[in-house]
Amino acid sequence: MAAQRLLVDIHTHVYLPRYAAFLRSRASVPRIFSRTTPEGRQEERLLILDDEPASGRPIGAQYWDRDEKLKFMDRHAIDVSVVSSANPWLDFLPAPTAHKLAGELNDDLEAYCSTGPSLASLSGVNRLYGFGLLPLVPEATTECLLSTVEQISQLPHLKGVIMGTRGLGKGLDDDALEPVWAAIEKAGLVIFLHPHYGVDKNAWGEKENGHVLPLALGFPFETTIATTRLILSGVLDRYPNLRLLLAHSAGALPQLSSRLASCIEHDPLVAARLAHDARFYLGRLYFDAVAYGSEELGFVSDAVGRAGKYAQAGASAAVSRGGGEAQRRAGSARMLFGTDHPFFPPLGEADKWKSVVENLEAIDGVWGWTEAEKDAVRGGNAVSLFSLSS
Repeated sequence: MAAQRLLVDIHTHVYLPRYAAFLRSRASVPRIFSRTTPEGRQEERLLILDDEPASGRPIGAQYWDRDEKLKFMDRHAIDVSVVSSANPWLDFLPAPTAHKLAGELNDDLEAYCSTGPSLASLSGVNRLYGFGLLPLVPEATTECLLSTVEQISQLPHLKGVIMGTRGLGKGLDDDALEPVWAAIEKAGLVIFLHPHYGVDKNAWGEKENGHVLPLALGFPFETTIATTRLILSGVLDRYPNLRLLLAHSAGALPQLSSRLASCIEHDPLVAARLAHDARFYLGRLYFDAVAYGSEELGFVSDAVGRAGKYAQAGASAAVSRGGGEAQRRAGSARMLFGTDHPFFPPLGEADKWKSVVENLEAIDGVWGWTEAEKDAVRGGNAVSLFSLSS
């Protein structure tokens, strides 16, 4: 029971020192560069997107220093974090360099986690675990990808892999990824699917809005499209035990899942392709609870909780009628707390980060969830998914 009351952060990032040093050596995006402030002091800035403001964003020790990560956890009463390398990962590198760096960074992350503190309240559980990296770049060989999956599976504190949406350059519905899905499923690793590229920047217009539109809309839309392509490709039918955790509560996918099902049913190219109605697959996925609002979390929980009623392809909307609180509670089993640290820091002095407080308040305020469901979303679901108590 003690494990069920842990606060576990499954969406928290790091630029490991080796990776940060690599970014400092670069002259083009992605890169870390230094500049002199108007006050005359030196500061480092991070550029990770081609079309973001040239000044980038501030970056400091909280991005790579484990002690800073632990201080953040202590400040917000987070017991355990499952840490992932932040985007853009290795996407910009040639295949040989990506393969070598992936292996080094996976070993670095294992050391980052394994040499960190243990959880005082639960024997055998560390405070830090991680998602490893695959060298998913064009020209990467299947042999290199599978050897890296094997490496990650042998590192005891790495519980999965973080993956962008481009795969080997053609998206996640690329047939070349079939051996990778099979290997990850066999290894029992969790895939954390995270965006980086957003959508066509021309959609944002000419008015300067900082990072708001790419982060608030572009990232979630990217995840929505990538996951939909994965569903349409039949990957979830061929690999029924593949476990995918979607960033930012899967973007717009829950909201659009019924429209997706209708479009599939009316399109002769795909109508007979899938084993189940599109809404069924939401119950096969996991969702972070980084949505910042109780109503949004409740809606995702409703959409996930009804999934089992849509096992039959072409099912009608009527099959989920009257699901009510039971349906919402069922959906909560697939949702997990996250913070997105070290991104979204307070703009001014603050004891706690609003981005963290809001996500916890959102969980606490979901209508229909009992304290048992809320505790599970805060940490119990992560304990189960990542086998943290074993």
